[in-house]
Amino acid sequence: MKETLPQAPHKPRRLLPKLLFALAAVLAALILAVLLLFQRELRTLGTLERVGDTSLFIMEYIGDYGFDDFLETGASSDPELIRFIAGKLLKGLPMEFDLPDLGCSTFAAHTPEGDAVFGRNFDMYYSPALFVKTAPSNGYRSISMVNLAYIGFGEDKLPTGLLDSFFCLAAPYVPLDGVNEKGVAVGVLLIDTEPTNQQTEKVDITTTTAIRMILDQAATVEEALTLLGEYDMHASANSCYHFQIADASGRAVVVEYIGDTMNVVESPRATNFLLTPGDWDFGTGQDRFETLTAAMGAAEGILTEEEAMDLLEAVSQQPQPEKRSSTQWSCVYNQSRGTVFIAMGMDYDHLYQFSIWD
Repeated sequence: MKETLPQAPHKPRRLLPKLLFALAAVLAALILAVLLLFQRELRTLGTLERVGDTSLFIMEYIGDYGFDDFLETGASSDPELIRFIAGKLLKGLPMEFDLPDLGCSTFAAHTPEGDAVFGRNFDMYYSPALFVKTAPSNGYRSISMVNLAYIGFGEDKLPTGLLDSFFCLAAPYVPLDGVNEKGVAVGVLLIDTEPTNQQTEKVDITTTTAIRMILDQAATVEEALTLLGEYDMHASANSCYHFQIADASGRAVVVEYIGDTMNVVESPRATNFLLTPGDWDFGTGQDRFETLTAAMGAAEGILTEEEAMDLLEAVSQQPQPEKRSSTQWSCVYNQSRGTVFIAMGMDYDHLYQFSIWD
């Protein structure tokens, strides 16, 4: 009779549940680590939403975006700024900036009730926009507008998913216009002249980070000018710009850099040419400037918010076959109340209102 030997146990079957449990534990640990690492960032991206079917998105930045750290080291170029943002906010993920030519209009006025208002048209090719709310622990609350095309978005790529939206975390560093809780409003406009590249021993800042600095730290035009004078300015995207800055008292100035020297012109309006006295022939937009001058002169600088939006419509840039640029958004900021009306894509029949305090 042949002896029957006992069969060896099926070890793989016994090990499989343990292996699956171990893999699940590792995966859970990785997920937890990611959630902890990106906790603030994920909470911020959780506030991101699209406004209807428009090209306008809104987002509230939750927590510290490290701007005090940035001002200690600064950046003299977009690549340097990108490296700082990638390390500080994106945990090393690479990104690119691209700020193309833009033509814009800005003005400062008062309402019949005495509120200070700031009007802004942003003119460029198709540019989805991001409305951003920030509340830094060591600065002023503000609302601002970001050109999403600047950080890689466009008609075929919008921040509609978590992975697609990750680069929106850079938004605090790239505003183009906005207002803070103290009533300081600022907008940037392109000038067709040599790029600003100041070279002293001061900390370096770029065009968009200068706007963030003003929104975070300036309570008046005078404070904004003092801040700008404490840093070396380097124009973003190898272009040249000037800033219109206005405060709740009604003071409005245009800050221009000519030969790397900062010049200040008292003016309630600006387009895309230099206003500094001298033999300059830089820029365009004189027709829009004349329209602003005539309308504001006739109204003696007193405009309702509706009339301010009507004026922006009057100087908007309609799409033309020979030009890619047209008005992408129009904003009327109420500096006294911390609110804004926004028209997207020259649809002035549909306005969207937001507040610093909501």
